Amino acid sequence: MLKLWFVAAIATPIVVTYLVIRDGFEKWGAYYVLAAFTIVIYLLRRYMMKRMEKHLQYLKEKGESQN
Repeated sequence: MLKLWFVAAIATPIVVTYLVIRDGFEKWGAYYVLAAFTIVIYLLRRYMMKRMEKHLQYLKEKGESQN
C-alpha cells in the first residue's frame, strides 16, 4: 500500500503540472491540493510504519526480558 501512495505522490504533481501548462492554472490549479494530499498521506504512512516497527521490536524485547 505504501508503494501505491509513493507512486501517487510522484505522479499526481507531474500530471497536474502538465495539465496546468496545457490548459491554464485557473482550470487545474486547485488540483495541487490533491497532489499535496497524496504526498502527506505517503509521508504519514511511512512514519507510522516505522513507528509500529519500533513498537513491535520494543514489545518483543520487553517480552524476552520478562521470561
